[in-house]
Amino acid sequence: MKFQYYIMLLGMLLTASCNDRLEIGTPNFDVTTAKTTYKTGEQVTFDIKGGETHMISFYSGEVLKDYALKDGRIIDVSKSGITGSFTSSVQLGTQTNQVAILASTNFNGDYSSIAKVKAATWTDITSRFALGTTATLLASGNKDLSDLVVAGKPLYIAFRYLTKPQATDGIARQWFFQSFAINSNLKLDNTINIPIVDQATAGFRIVDDNIANAAKALSSVTATRVTLQGNTYLNAGLPQFDPTNPIFDPKNPIYDPNSPLFQATAKYVPFAAFDPNSPFNDPATEHWAVSKAILVDKVDLGPDRSIPLKGLPNPTISKHSYVYAKPGSYKAVFIAANNTIDGEKRVIKEINLTITP
Repeated sequence: MKFQYYIMLLGMLLTASCNDRLEIGTPNFDVTTAKTTYKTGEQVTFDIKGGETHMISFYSGEVLKDYALKDGRIIDVSKSGITGSFTSSVQLGTQTNQVAILASTNFNGDYSSIAKVKAATWTDITSRFALGTTATLLASGNKDLSDLVVAGKPLYIAFRYLTKPQATDGIARQWFFQSFAINSNLKLDNTINIPIVDQATAGFRIVDDNIANAAKALSSVTATRVTLQGNTYLNAGLPQFDPTNPIFDPKNPIYDPNSPLFQATAKYVPFAAFDPNSPFNDPATEHWAVSKAILVDKVDLGPDRSIPLKGLPNPTISKHSYVYAKPGSYKAVFIAANNTIDGEKRVIKEINLTITP
């Protein structure tokens, strides 16, 4: 009997839960204008009925604000040509002619070794750019790279870094490359630059055959910078080969979690004497920073965006004013929505406008 009772109680609770769903009312919403033709710079006033609706947003119909492209805007730039630019600086050391900028359209994307990278055909484009000569960042100039484009093939850009033996050629230098960008020559709406890739999206990766030994490069990649630097010149005079260096004392407080001097990142490593016969002390090395495949035929600018006019906690609105800067035909779109945790109901209103000079 108790089991039957529990089943009946559960059924009653489920029924009550279903009956307690929040009802969603369809917005009683409309938008009108006094006329449909305006001049550029003239204020367009949209009169709103139902401005108490939970959420109201507006698409002006202009470039990047077009409701018809709310799911994405893909631009064909295949015949428009491209430009490239970056900033660079250099510091430390004395070596010269260490860095080159190269481009390829037949690299197969295998970043596993220098040999795999060099198996592709690379065009040296270093001379097209101005390179930094001091620790102050220098703009490379916006240079034409259109001749590098091959229809249907991605473009790869690489920074190649050579380290010469430092005992005879001086200490290797440290290079910084920032603000990397490749843009299409096509301008959206004849005014808006179309970016193809920037520093954060270029996807540079360090390719270094010495990554597992003492001659590994000191280079790194972040979202804002490519840092290129050669391997450490190992010699007996370095602190790491001094047996009296406190870092080799296992009782050093930096290793003791109970000490106020404890350093969480400090890891005890036993002392290892300098090996004068190691082939990794001062070798000539080479490593690259290679971009991802850069697609230069189409650009995905993502969805066009609306302008939010009202959210749930905001007061009722009765008007919205907007000014169009360029002549043309525009479809202004308003989206009104009532929302609850159980769903949404929306109304879409469109007004075709003509903007004259």
